[in-house]
Amino acid sequence: MIGAHTDSPTLRVKPVSKKQAEGFLQVGVETYGGGLWHTSIHLDRQETFTFNKETQLFPIAGLIAAELNRSGQQLNPRTPDNPSTLNESPNEPFTPLKLSTERHHLYMVELIAQAAGVSSASIVDFELVLYDTQKACIGGLNDEFIFSARLDNLGMGYCSTVGLINSLASPSALDEERSIRLISLFDHEEIGSETAQGANSNFLPSVIRRLSVLGPATDNETAYEQSLASSFLVSADMAHSVNPNYSYKYENDHKPEMNKGTVIKINANARYATNSPGIVLIQEVARRRKVPLQLFVVRNDSSCGSTIGPMLAASLGARTLDLGNPQLSMHSIRETGGVDDVGHGVNLFESFFEHYSELEGKIFVD
Repeated sequence: MIGAHTDSPTLRVKPVSKKQAEGFLQVGVETYGGGLWHTSIHLDRQETFTFNKETQLFPIAGLIAAELNRSGQQLNPRTPDNPSTLNESPNEPFTPLKLSTERHHLYMVELIAQAAGVSSASIVDFELVLYDTQKACIGGLNDEFIFSARLDNLGMGYCSTVGLINSLASPSALDEERSIRLISLFDHEEIGSETAQGANSNFLPSVIRRLSVLGPATDNETAYEQSLASSFLVSADMAHSVNPNYSYKYENDHKPEMNKGTVIKINANARYATNSPGIVLIQEVARRRKVPLQLFVVRNDSSCGSTIGPMLAASLGARTLDLGNPQLSMHSIRETGGVDDVGHGVNLFESFFEHYSELEGKIFVD
């Protein structure tokens, strides 16, 4: 199994988002996850620059004058002397909440309705997040970098998906297969995974429990436990490449480099789920496809992040290993990864699916 997450730090539109100031149309947002929010606003950042996420983080959607010209209307702001109230006419039907077109800028609701193929009046409510729409691109002096939003963690989601697909390219790929090849891409990792769609839910255990009783031994009451005992989970989440401007923040002998291979993450305090048998297994998987690997631990005087690996290892009791491709500027609105590492990740996961059943029984712990 390979587990990854699909969410990234972003800005989510508030239930009442309609704001305006100094001639600008603005949108009220909530911060989702631990983003580097200063990279999302149009200011040259100085080392001393700080801002308040509640009072100074309002994305600009347009100009009030331009919206008035578009709609052919006159501005009718809400003021104490001229309040905009719910159900101004006694003939209007009662609505427990203000309409979406009152809580949000009208044009934004119209754009949502247009995308959904319905009328603005049909939009009762919505959940909307803002994100960088600029496409990913290749750059660097020798085209060695990928510049893209949300590499963490769409990068590993992509590698795991393509690796699974490639492992099934041959018509006879499953002829001798004893295992089920599975990837699980979760939401809400950036906010703790404590949701119905998160890795700390019962979603994956429920799927595995149902899969475990397929086949001839459907009357086996311990089929689920036996399946987990012979299973292995790769927790795939992007890793931190060494930054040459802050190299002192990295442990001297564990400085992952971009385009030098996928990074195995290790932590003595179980912030990552990796252990020695897992390292042995993933080495053999990588050897089959000549995929380079790197090792990473944090400094003892530095805090360590975590992934979905430890929580899934605890809930499943399955052997688990944490790894990911190295990148810079994690959680910025624009992140940087290595071109070659995409191929490394795909090949590693393809080899994992192809060779796990053969290798699983050969890893012994004395």
